Amino acid sequence: MRLPSLLKVMALLVGTATAVLGAEHAVEAATAAAHGAATHAAHAAHAEEGLPLAAPVIYEIGAFKVTNSMLVMAIVALGLITFAQLATRNIQMVPKGLQNFAEWIVESLRDFLGGILGPKLAKDTFWFFATVFLFIASANWFGLLPGVGSIGFGHPDANGALHHISRPILRGADADLNMTLALAVGFFACWLIWSIKANGVGGFLSHIFVYHGEDKGILKVLLLVMFFLVGFLEVISIMIRPISLTFRLFGNIYAGESLLETMLNLGGPMFGWLVALPFYGLELMVGLIQALVFTLLTAVFTSLMCTHSEEHAHAEEGGHH
Repeated sequence: MRLPSLLKVMALLVGTATAVLGAEHAVEAATAAAHGAATHAAHAAHAEEGLPLAAPVIYEIGAFKVTNSMLVMAIVALGLITFAQLATRNIQMVPKGLQNFAEWIVESLRDFLGGILGPKLAKDTFWFFATVFLFIASANWFGLLPGVGSIGFGHPDANGALHHISRPILRGADADLNMTLALAVGFFACWLIWSIKANGVGGFLSHIFVYHGEDKGILKVLLLVMFFLVGFLEVISIMIRPISLTFRLFGNIYAGESLLETMLNLGGPMFGWLVALPFYGLELMVGLIQALVFTLLTAVFTSLMCTHSEEHAHAEEGGHH
């Protein structure tokens, strides 16, 4: 804003007439400027209400900036590591307590992924899909804990009351586009490695561009040309997958947290928790569903490229027998 400079110019121009009139106009201009600044600040504060798209930086280490969503990511990761260590520190043949709960989670995920990927591929990729599911679900639920998004720094009004937290100390990890983008890009890199490992470079390209049917004659030529051209559309589809995964997860979690904040503000200081309570239960379910959706889609993408080679190998083994 250039209000101070504008006031100086106005005061100088008015002062060239008479000193008395200049003083009066200066006082009036200062009053109007103060009122305008207060109005602008009120509008700015109102505009900042709601969950900001960009995660605020809470501190910097040289050129490295740490945001509140990165802090939540570290806390969730540390919590999962601690849980795994406690559950496996004293393994028993008959599990109980944390070991029993951990084994139930692992077995459920193994059966779920095995039905999509097949036993061999599920075993080779289990480390990734299980980690992604547990991290996303834990991060989504951690973002619903009291204090996440509601404790931090803001701009008080003229009376010193703080109505909105503009820089919360903690923020849901998956409500940050950078986090969901990192998950999607990480999957894409793993998917590329698994696909080339299962098919080879030639097989990978052949899977996209080459027709593998048993037709003959002109029909086969036409299908070969068509599949080659459609292969370029498949490449575009493959490149879009990380983008769709990124925005699907981010959009659902960001919208959910924004909805909860809106409901809390709608109910006011006394009844905000009551208005938000039904939506809080909804977000608990959405947090789990979005973890399942991300894991399911990435597993299906992997299965489409990798499992056919495994089935082909089993078919050859059966033919030899």
